[in-house]
Amino acid sequence: MICRSSYVEKNSSKFKGGYTVSQEEKKQQQVNEEVQEEQVEAVEAVEAEVVEETPVEEEAVELTEVEVLEQKLKEEEERYLRLRADFDNLRRRTQVEREAASKYRSQSLLTDLLPVIDNIERALQVEATTEDGESIKKGIEMVHRSLIEAAKKEGLEVIESVDAPFDPNFHQAVFQEKDDSKEAGIILEELQRGYKLKDRVLRASMVKVNE
Repeated sequence: MICRSSYVEKNSSKFKGGYTVSQEEKKQQQVNEEVQEEQVEAVEAVEAEVVEETPVEEEAVELTEVEVLEQKLKEEEERYLRLRADFDNLRRRTQVEREAASKYRSQSLLTDLLPVIDNIERALQVEATTEDGESIKKGIEMVHRSLIEAAKKEGLEVIESVDAPFDPNFHQAVFQEKDDSKEAGIILEELQRGYKLKDRVLRASMVKVNE
């Protein structure tokens, strides 16, 4: 008969907590522990990568937002420059129009006076045959002189014609005639006087030009 105490001592390594632990179970337990350690290490590695990548992603997002803001700022600057250019053009155009309005403010009045001046000058070409007629003519001359002086103060100027070279900007050729004593293109006769307001032609001179 085997002693009970000897049996327990001999097989004490096979008991743990009231059940037998085999060698295979020990190996399996060791494998499980190793697998668990590898899984923990893998999880920690992934967490470390996430921690490292997150700042990069946030930096990329911040960079994108900065680029968007810079683009918007650039667009606003371009819009401002366009508006400023339009405003400057409008201001210059308004200034030019204001100066022109001041410079040529008498154009309409002087244009209406030209036929009156023509009629007075035609009347002065008539010879007076009596003393009364001579007195009337002198009165007309005074009116004509006063009218011309007032018109000149407003900028009216006579366009020179006779013996001047023909200029289509100031003269209107009605007839041509050959005069060997003068050069071609010289104005021989003025049929109707022309006028200008400063540098603007109110009426071109009607002239006869040498061929």
